[in-house]
Amino acid sequence: MEAVIAIVALLVVLSLVLGVYMTVKAVGAAKRSVDRTISQARRSVEDTTLRAKSFAQVGPAGELAQLRLSLRTSMRATQDALQAGVVEDASLKESLGLFERLSAHGHELDEELRRLERDPDRTALAERLPALRERTAQITKSADSLRWVVRDRAHRFADDDLESLSSQIDLETGALRHWTKEPAPTQTPAAWPEPEPAADAGTAEQTWTEPSQQPGRPEQAKPSASQEARPAITPPASRPSYPWEKQARPESTT
Repeated sequence: MEAVIAIVALLVVLSLVLGVYMTVKAVGAAKRSVDRTISQARRSVEDTTLRAKSFAQVGPAGELAQLRLSLRTSMRATQDALQAGVVEDASLKESLGLFERLSAHGHELDEELRRLERDPDRTALAERLPALRERTAQITKSADSLRWVVRDRAHRFADDDLESLSSQIDLETGALRHWTKEPAPTQTPAAWPEPEPAADAGTAEQTWTEPSQQPGRPEQAKPSASQEARPAITPPASRPSYPWEKQARPESTT
């Protein structure tokens, strides 16, 4: 009885532990989902604000917003392309590591541009714009190079697979349409040799087949010359007459 109670208690404890673990996992997943949603919403709001500033404001402030918008757009597109490509192509891990190093410079530049947006000294901002523009162009160019090489690599693999698939389909269709192929030329049989001329054509005689040698009947032995001379039935020999024998009387006609 005590063993049964211990087993039931153990099962209850395991159920509680499993329930707590599943609850923690669900809460963590929900928290990550909420954080991801909040980050995407914040990013969308910032991009919309920067796009509005780039069109609404003029001068250094509007150019700063345009630089931030181009930097964020390029870095985000490259990050998405690398993360999607590394799942299918493991050789892109090194490229992903290079992008992480480039992303650190991108975040640093984005923070600097954000601070300069609130700087009231427009003169100093205008003096720093050429360097900021060059730095932004260098980072976006590197990010674009990584993104395009990932896309070109994916397209190349797709083209190679399509070419191989097309070749296999051509072979299969050719095999299925075997009746359309031209028949192979038949070999001409070798000619029979001409018959040799007889040694003496004038003495050649035509022979006829005996009835006993007709096809389908067993061949009989040919009789010899002595058997041909002997008659088939031996004629009766003359009987000698004796004196005590009675003479034969003619039969009466009556």
